[in-house]
Amino acid sequence: MNANSKLNFRKPPQFLAVLVLVTFAVVMLGRSPAVAATPKHYDQLTFPPLPEIQLPAYTRYQLKNGITVYLMEDHELPLVGGTALFRTGSRFEPEDKVGLASLTGEVMRTGGTQTRPAEKLNQLLEQKAASVETGIGDTSGSAGFGALAEDLDEVFGLFAEVIQQPIFAEEKLNLAGTQERGSIARRNDDPNQIAGREFQKLIYGPDSPYARTTEYATLNNISRQDLIDFHQQYFQPQNMILGIVGDFDSETMKVLIADRFGDWQPDGSAQVPPLPTVSPAHQGGVFFISQPQLNQSYIQMGHLGGELDNPDYAELTVMNGVLNGFGGRLFNKVRSEKGLAYSVYGVWSARFDYPGTFVAGGQTRSDATVDFIKSVQAELKRIQEEPVQPQELAYAKDSTLNSFIFNFESPSQTLSRLMRYEYYGYPEDFIFQYRREVEATTIADIQRVAQQYLKPENLVTLVVGNDREIQPPLVSLTKPEKVISIDIAIPAEPT
Repeated sequence: MNANSKLNFRKPPQFLAVLVLVTFAVVMLGRSPAVAATPKHYDQLTFPPLPEIQLPAYTRYQLKNGITVYLMEDHELPLVGGTALFRTGSRFEPEDKVGLASLTGEVMRTGGTQTRPAEKLNQLLEQKAASVETGIGDTSGSAGFGALAEDLDEVFGLFAEVIQQPIFAEEKLNLAGTQERGSIARRNDDPNQIAGREFQKLIYGPDSPYARTTEYATLNNISRQDLIDFHQQYFQPQNMILGIVGDFDSETMKVLIADRFGDWQPDGSAQVPPLPTVSPAHQGGVFFISQPQLNQSYIQMGHLGGELDNPDYAELTVMNGVLNGFGGRLFNKVRSEKGLAYSVYGVWSARFDYPGTFVAGGQTRSDATVDFIKSVQAELKRIQEEPVQPQELAYAKDSTLNSFIFNFESPSQTLSRLMRYEYYGYPEDFIFQYRREVEATTIADIQRVAQQYLKPENLVTLVVGNDREIQPPLVSLTKPEKVISIDIAIPAEPT
């Protein structure tokens, strides 16, 4: 090999040199910052309209014994769940036996059935990783189950047994009563709970079914037979709405329901009484609960409200949006600008079949208590006297409408809502009517409903706090100068 040959061997071929240059250029271009269009401001962005919400298909029918049934298939997971609603509630329990409904709802499940003691029932459910639960609240009773689709037949049978054949075992009643006594003994531990509980009494009255509390004396009046009688009166097929959602075939499910509930006959003597009447217990006043260990005040102020079927309910909800939230007036004025609150709110809170409340309040340091109350009162008067700004209305409506989709996160959620509407006598499209009315709400509507429904002159004001540190004193809020003290001492258990 000559010298020239060696030189040619060491020199890169021409095509390789070109390849190196091209590769280098590509790498350098890859490292160069991308040239992009100037980003648009968020208010210049456009989006296609959201698709219309499609309700899952469902079947509604009624058994001959009066049970109303909703079925909604959902085959995404091999699970089945169901809920039964019953026309009952603690509002129907005798005044001298407050706590009866809650105990009935609890021991109905924990006490076992006529064919399966509690321990056996628990064991069967645990083996299937299934659940059956019962309970009774203020305005309804419920029973529910959850199971794998392959275990549906057996678990649904246990569910039907618990509803129709509870035995209310004495020892389980005693255990539930002991637990309830523990709750009574601890009920004054949390000042926020004190404020909520006692405010309800000031609005509805201490003897109202919507405000009264369980006491040792009322528990002592409750026997096992009372639970049996309460169950017999209200857990009847004509009082039942059953909803089932999950991985099943509807025709097969109809057969199973007929097999487990079809022979259950109503008791003609068992009647649901009329709803309790509601009237305001107070038309204003300042009330105080002394908690000398506190260095802040817990405040609730308001008056009797209304029901969800009020034709102005949507407008009142938008008014809530103007007052509340991080962009709301109360937060901006009372908390951010004046620094008077840790939390602050003002909500028109309606109920399905009895008047709810309008309640405003929050938490503040003790020496800011009076200023906080005056500032909230001023904002309530301002929303009556001054039209809201267009951006406030847009914020309130958008907050409500943008969260609308969360009402349809799952088929079970949709089914539950349909059952509630049937239970309380609302149209099945109530939520869509509500959305349309929110969309149509105007500035004039907000001022109109604020003037019509808010009663600043009739606010019942309750403060839980340390009177030695509240300066100026609460009496400066009243004319004549009088603050009514509330005694929350727990009555001793009768011996």
